[in-house]
Amino acid sequence: MLVAVGLVMVGTGLPAWIVLIGVALASSVIGLAAGAFTWPLLTALPSRVLGLLENDLLQAMPLYVFMGALLNRLPLADILLRVGERAFSRTGAGAPLAGLGLGVVLAPMNGSVGAGIAMLTRTVLPRLNASGVPVERGAALVTVSSTLGVVIPPSLVLILLSDAMLRAHTEALNVTHAAVRIVNTQDIFRGALVPACILLLLCVLVAWVTGARTRAAVVSIRAAPSWRDWLTAAFTLAFILSLLAAVTLGYLYAVEAAATGGVTLFALALATGTLKFPVLKEVLRDTMVVTGALFALLVGATVFTLIVRAFGTDRWVTSLFAASTTGGTYGPLVAVMLTLGLCAFVLDAFEMTFVVVPVLIPPLLMRVPDATWVAVLTLLILQTSFLIPPFGYAVLMLRNRLGRSLDARRFVRALLPYLIAQLAVLALVLTFPNLLWHDRATLVAPAAGGISDKEIDDLLRRQTEPEDPARAIEPRR
Repeated sequence: MLVAVGLVMVGTGLPAWIVLIGVALASSVIGLAAGAFTWPLLTALPSRVLGLLENDLLQAMPLYVFMGALLNRLPLADILLRVGERAFSRTGAGAPLAGLGLGVVLAPMNGSVGAGIAMLTRTVLPRLNASGVPVERGAALVTVSSTLGVVIPPSLVLILLSDAMLRAHTEALNVTHAAVRIVNTQDIFRGALVPACILLLLCVLVAWVTGARTRAAVVSIRAAPSWRDWLTAAFTLAFILSLLAAVTLGYLYAVEAAATGGVTLFALALATGTLKFPVLKEVLRDTMVVTGALFALLVGATVFTLIVRAFGTDRWVTSLFAASTTGGTYGPLVAVMLTLGLCAFVLDAFEMTFVVVPVLIPPLLMRVPDATWVAVLTLLILQTSFLIPPFGYAVLMLRNRLGRSLDARRFVRALLPYLIAQLAVLALVLTFPNLLWHDRATLVAPAAGGISDKEIDDLLRRQTEPEDPARAIEPRR
């Protein structure tokens, strides 16, 4: 089913949620005809979808997208870029550092890697070209910046992956019977913070060194930022960073921070007179389009994973890991990470979170004790796969967005230092799990003696059985 999804998406170009539902429905017909499962299992779909959409954490998704749409459509992004270029002008790499900084600020609020590419190619890439940065080097910087939202907390990717890891961790504890605290959103945020900081410092170093080699050959014709621009940039930057830090450190919920940020940016735009009706119309349209696509993908992935599990894929993967005696902890971990990396050549981060993670991660957590470590490695693997040319997702999206060909050799040469930095951080986290900032109480001890077939069957039955209608209408207390 996973191979069919990849082939249909590449061959037809249809939206991912349509492909997921179509492949799931076709596979369910085959499963019913072959006797792999019975019709009552499919009646669990409505309750699963409704139960999924009752998750309070998903309320943050449209609010984050709204903040990103405001920043993209209003002149705030251009102001931040001009002020940043002037602030870093003495380094000799003002434009690259400002472009990277803008990507860091906006990355957590972009709907996807594709949305980040679209925004940065519109705002950052022309500015880099005007400052004398070669096209291939500017394209490499835009590509890397668009993927920073995968690892910088508290991004949309981290929020949704945290929810997926919570479910996966719960399933693993149901089998291993380990009496530990289930991993939560704050654990994933804090775990990703140290690797994200290291990666960001390395990217800044690369942008500084490579940018300083290319002195500006063209003087920018744009006017220098005024004192109002400096004040606006300082307020916007301090406000956004304080909100992100408050969520990451646990002082605010993601929903609270996203609502506060959206209302504040909206009020600022009204006060400055930059939010005209046509702009507001585009902002609301962008928000609804991205949010609708994400929720449609979530529903499609829910249908798909139910059918995948109905065929016994969970039991097969779990039994495979349980029977494996080679490699210890690292054997199953490397196998799953390689699979995630291959899938990331075709699927976006959200598609990976909704489709692949629920299938592969629960069996892995039954063998690997540290759920936060697994989550951070998953994030780093996804980001690395997006940057590998020529099939990396971010690389393909950039080429489609530019609409013109790049010199492949120069582009790979410009992207290589960032990719080396990415691989160095991945190797560091893989070698030193204690590098992460996380609660050791979330470690899972594997069950002694392995996992029995009866426990696996009981777990699968609890995951797929329809909800009792009497319980579904019972009022909450």
